[in-house]
Amino acid sequence: MPNHSASTAALSVRFLSLLSNAPTPASPTRPSWRDSFGPGFVVAATGVGAGDLIAASVAGQRYGLSVLWIVAIGAFLKWTLNDGVARWQFATGTTLIAGWTQRLPRVVGWYFLCYLVLWGFLVAAALAAACGVAAHALWPVLPSAGWAVLHSIVGLGLVWFGRYRRFEMIMQWLMGAMFVVVVVCALPLAPNPQAFLHGLLVPTVPEGSARFLLGVMGGVGGSVTLLCYGYWTHERGWSGPNAHRRSQIDLGVAYFLTGLFGLAMIVIAAEAKPADASGPALVLALAARLGELLGPAGRLCFLIGFWCAVATSLLGVWQGVPYLFSDTLAQLRRRRDPHASVPPIILAHTRSYRGFLLFLAVAPLILHYFQRPLTLVILYAIAGAFFMPFLASVLLVMNNRTDWVGPLKNRTWVNVVLVLSLLLFGGLFAIEISAILAGKPSTGGG
Repeated sequence: MPNHSASTAALSVRFLSLLSNAPTPASPTRPSWRDSFGPGFVVAATGVGAGDLIAASVAGQRYGLSVLWIVAIGAFLKWTLNDGVARWQFATGTTLIAGWTQRLPRVVGWYFLCYLVLWGFLVAAALAAACGVAAHALWPVLPSAGWAVLHSIVGLGLVWFGRYRRFEMIMQWLMGAMFVVVVVCALPLAPNPQAFLHGLLVPTVPEGSARFLLGVMGGVGGSVTLLCYGYWTHERGWSGPNAHRRSQIDLGVAYFLTGLFGLAMIVIAAEAKPADASGPALVLALAARLGELLGPAGRLCFLIGFWCAVATSLLGVWQGVPYLFSDTLAQLRRRRDPHASVPPIILAHTRSYRGFLLFLAVAPLILHYFQRPLTLVILYAIAGAFFMPFLASVLLVMNNRTDWVGPLKNRTWVNVVLVLSLLLFGGLFAIEISAILAGKPSTGGG
């Protein structure tokens, strides 16, 4: 005989939990597809921005399909680095920022805080400007500057008043649209299959392309936004060593799609051969060329993909990067006063979180007023190029301590890939410094 009282009580608890917005206890059944993926798509969508689109377009325009392999290598290296960020958090229950601030020399935490402020200032401006260019190309009812301000304000509102799951859903839809429309544009161009496979599987470095290709590799999948993954997995309730395998698959699928997106961009530029241009003008020239080859629908699809790429980057930076700032401040305060109460992972929108969010939203206006002073651009290029070897070094030190991470300690192949990342990104850093001292333009960083 069924226990009607117990059933009624269970339904009442369920109803009250829905009214109060409280989390429902996890079901013992197998998780759905949506529960198995998410944060990886968010970090990958955030990492694909205007810089990646431009770099991949220039690579395809200048060197054709012969440089496809660099995108695949870059996506794999970023997967390994991002997995290292997750590995530390799942093993220790604290963020990587908390780990390096509390366990490494104090200068590490202060360096990252200074870098983050400079990075956020310049990247926020670049992202808003790119959103303005993309939106104006799609719907020229406002000038690019007007669209830039509007995107910055809308992003601020969505993050300030929104919840993580809604943010994740928006990012997934935009990333899906970005991926589909760009691949749809690439397929009708029908690259030679033999040339495609040769460019993907046989590494070649055309004359004079080494510095540029390292920059393309560094741009695949972002840089500092890799650190946001730990906060987003915590928002989903992923914790403990058992969650590591899930995150590896989540990141694997996300970076596979990121790599395909980069490959599609190179194919489009190599086959369409847009007019020579620089910066966002190259992307617009590529859209115009696709309009000639595929008709108005091809141009529209590509511009939608361009807008999705830069819009997801802006929204992801607005939502995720304030966590990094807030966490760094809290951990430095704790380093100074060991008795200070600091939660292991900051989730609440603290004053420091909201303050840095406002800083990101206002930064485009400030930078537009100062017109990107040369000193800031040089400092940004140096700090940005240094971040990836910095991250690889930290993961080599921290994730190889059994007394710190236990069974999630790096395996031999992971250490080999991290050392390779350190050498490649360290080489890019040295090249950037040499180029800046010689007065040559930077490939960018961050």
